Amino acid sequence: MMTVEVAYALPDEQKIVSLQVDEVCTVYEAVIQSRIVEHFPDIDPDSNPMGVFGKSVKDPKSVQLHPGDRVEIYRPLLADPKEIRARKAAEKAKAEKAQS
Repeated sequence: MMTVEVAYALPDEQKIVSLQVDEVCTVYEAVIQSRIVEHFPDIDPDSNPMGVFGKSVKDPKSVQLHPGDRVEIYRPLLADPKEIRARKAAEKAKAEKAQS
């Protein structure tokens, strides 16, 4: 057996579940065994992106965990970060131009 953590965060709440899993355990299996879905029903282990220590994994059902790993379940992005940066830059340029 080994200890891993499963983490999920919302803007106003987060939960990290520490659990014992078999030596051979995938990212997906750890999420299921953590039962974190009972606390956050919006999580869909079959479609939510996941990662280990901030590094995204393409196939959670095949990536094996190591002792001490922290599985992270990601929420879908509400807006494209590139779009947000471009919009902020345009607003800043407009504000600077208005001050001149």
